[in-house]
Amino acid sequence: MPYPIDKKLVIAVASSALFDLSESHQIFKEKGVEEYKKYQEQNIDRTFEKGVAFPFIKRLLNLNNIFSEEQPVEVILLSRNSPETGLRAFRSIKKYDLNITRAAFFSGSSPYEYLPAFNTSLFLSADENDVRAACENGYAAGRVLDARMEDDESDELRIAFDFDGVIANDDAEKVYQSKGMEAFHLSEQNNATIPLKPGLLANLFARIAIFQKMESKKMMEDRNYKRILKTSIVTARNAPAHERLINTLKSWGVDVNEAFFLGGIDKARVLDVMHPHIFFDDQLGHLSHLKNIPAVHIPFGITNTQKIK
Repeated sequence: MPYPIDKKLVIAVASSALFDLSESHQIFKEKGVEEYKKYQEQNIDRTFEKGVAFPFIKRLLNLNNIFSEEQPVEVILLSRNSPETGLRAFRSIKKYDLNITRAAFFSGSSPYEYLPAFNTSLFLSADENDVRAACENGYAAGRVLDARMEDDESDELRIAFDFDGVIANDDAEKVYQSKGMEAFHLSEQNNATIPLKPGLLANLFARIAIFQKMESKKMMEDRNYKRILKTSIVTARNAPAHERLINTLKSWGVDVNEAFFLGGIDKARVLDVMHPHIFFDDQLGHLSHLKNIPAVHIPFGITNTQKIK
């Protein structure tokens, strides 16, 4: 029987997102492909340092330990490395005891065309071109930014999302960009009961919500069980635009643990308290100044296409 990849929550992760490859990348830029290959071969048993996505991936894989019968999560390594130079990444994966056994190596080519073959709900990479190409073709992808957090040994997984252009599409954002805040609020009031269409990360958000329902069932069966998943929406929306967001989630049948309607307050003020293991936003202006927060830019929608022109 074939492996049921279509029944899993699949995260495709580049080695540049999972590990800190800054030293390797510098050698590639300064000395070229051949010296890069030699460097990886000479350092094959030298474990890579943890990268931006590491805390998120480690805790997500832990769901397979909690739901051992279902094994609901699959993480696949998609790498621009060749199979030979990718050996160091796999040895680092083994060293960190991450249950990642499947991979694809592309020897310098972009992997985005293969995302549907693996049933991916998200592709994480530090390569801006790969991520943008994936998003432009309708695939959920995010570019990890160069930030770190002081990780601990807890199992809790805290995931934070922006809303417009991330979970939902950018229809509302288009109104704001073209007509201003007053028109945006009026439009959201008039359409408060009309759900927004899903954005690129809607599938990921919905799958995480399923895990939370699985946790609720587990708590009923085991009084000693403690939840590990916490989801938050951190949005620049505020009243009266809050109602459409809530109604959209309700129409999709998904819940969120926390929602912050900040109305222009710097998101860092909330995120620095929350300490999420990953935060997704479509606007670099909300991400570039964050410190110690694993931040992921989703280059989708009108906010990002305007910057390209």
